[in-house]
Amino acid sequence: MNWDDSIDTPASERLVGASADGEDQAVEAALRPKDLGEFIGQEKVREQLDLVLRAARARGATADHVLLSGAPGLGKTTLSMIIAAEMGAPIRITSGPAIQHAGDLAAILSSLQEGEVLFLDEIHRMSRPAEEMLYMAMEDFRVDVIVGKGPGATAIPLELPPFTLVGATTRAGLLPPPLRDRFGFTAHMEFYEPRELERVVHRSANLLDVEIDPDGAAEIAGRSRGTPRIANRLLRRVRDYAQVKADGLITREIAEAALAVYEVDARGLDRLDRAVLNALLKLFGGGPVGLSTLAVAVGEERETVEEVAEPFLVREGLLARTPRGRVATPAAWAHLGLTPPRQATGGNGQQDLFGT
Repeated sequence: MNWDDSIDTPASERLVGASADGEDQAVEAALRPKDLGEFIGQEKVREQLDLVLRAARARGATADHVLLSGAPGLGKTTLSMIIAAEMGAPIRITSGPAIQHAGDLAAILSSLQEGEVLFLDEIHRMSRPAEEMLYMAMEDFRVDVIVGKGPGATAIPLELPPFTLVGATTRAGLLPPPLRDRFGFTAHMEFYEPRELERVVHRSANLLDVEIDPDGAAEIAGRSRGTPRIANRLLRRVRDYAQVKADGLITREIAEAALAVYEVDARGLDRLDRAVLNALLKLFGGGPVGLSTLAVAVGEERETVEEVAEPFLVREGLLARTPRGRVATPAAWAHLGLTPPRQATGGNGQQDLFGT
């Protein structure tokens, strides 16, 4: 495939995408740790959450409401299940987009058992009427159910049993302050270090009955974008390659060969990421170039480039967003093995406006 060919893989199907499809969800259910002791990474969050849960158990009370923020695939759903397990309580799982009316939320809340954990994923996408109902439910364990319409409508107060709400969001800034303030514990999930991901890969390999050596685990971890979900997905694809092309043991060489087939390079970039960088470097000399122009050059929608490819490229220091447009960094030129055009900079490293 040439660098400027259009990308024919939907964003949701990318091997290095952080969203989970049906297969990922099924595998994750088997790989999820069951308690805080098994959970790898997020040391500060685990320590703080452990104190919250221990104190609640000692008081014989339900745990405070918990807000978990961070990128997809870092373990927010897993932690919600661990909270329920640590508290010895059942868990109910739903999502913000599924709650479009206050009545939807009222139906869920009214059926909760005492002490139950309600996990609300993508809580920032909940409808405003439901959000306002949630304020009272979180603070007073009560909701007002509206019966009837127009002048004859009546609000009937409905008492709720104490419960713990665990909200998860990838965009904490979109949550209104009144909602954020009602959470007793707020935690931000950070991207994982390669060493932590190596432990994740070894643990998952053991559960999947896959043979892997330390160098093979390190190779997979280094291409996983700091995300356990991606590490587990890459492990499964490398496992398939090792079973078909080798003796089943995952070594560094096998991992490199397998991920070359799937076009995931040493820094975790896939062909969409490289297409964006190649267009920026080869067509536009490293920029600056507008987002719409860059998207056309890649053959993708503007939103795909901005929301799917750019966040990781910016985080890796390969691309910068400026008021004038997107600009490649020296690391981008080095990663693709290209030499920046000499006329792009003057002797002092600053932009040479006169081309001298």
